[in-house]
Amino acid sequence: MVFDITHLKKIRKQLNLTQHQFAKESQVSQSMIAKIESGKLDPTYSYVKKIEKAIENLTKINEEKITAKHIMHKGAITINKDEKVKNVLKIFSKNNISQIPIIERNNVIGLITESSIVNHLEKDLINKTAEEIMEESPPLITSLAKIEIITSLLKFYPILIVQEKGKLIGVITKADILKNLR
Repeated sequence: MVFDITHLKKIRKQLNLTQHQFAKESQVSQSMIAKIESGKLDPTYSYVKKIEKAIENLTKINEEKITAKHIMHKGAITINKDEKVKNVLKIFSKNNISQIPIIERNNVIGLITESSIVNHLEKDLINKTAEEIMEESPPLITSLAKIEIITSLLKFYPILIVQEKGKLIGVITKADILKNLR
């Protein structure tokens, strides 16, 4: 890891730590951290390495703690399979979204996306039902799924469904990942 020591304050704040907490983690005095952050002290190489190691360890710990429950969008909008495409388009527009899970008896049975609509452009499309143009159901994950699994799945799917005890409790899209980047 290579970092610019002049950005220490910004990095520390992104980690949500006080100077005292960060000093303890990096095994450097709090007054030294304060002086480095204010630009009053140019630290020696050994102190920079200690600080760098602490940042690396803290970042790794934070990444390991991130799960689906931390980044999912709760209260997902869903539709039933009989919903007309014209209504789906209104829902997309009103809520500024591009995909909606299709639910039947609390089970996700498919997905309707802007792409699935565009792929079915034909006469009378707006009177078709969601079931007639839906795509396969996206992957279901639990709220404890780790960030590594989530990002891997989002490379292949536009959305992930977060379920607990058979009930949809949220969704995760690439936009949710981007919102949570620091």
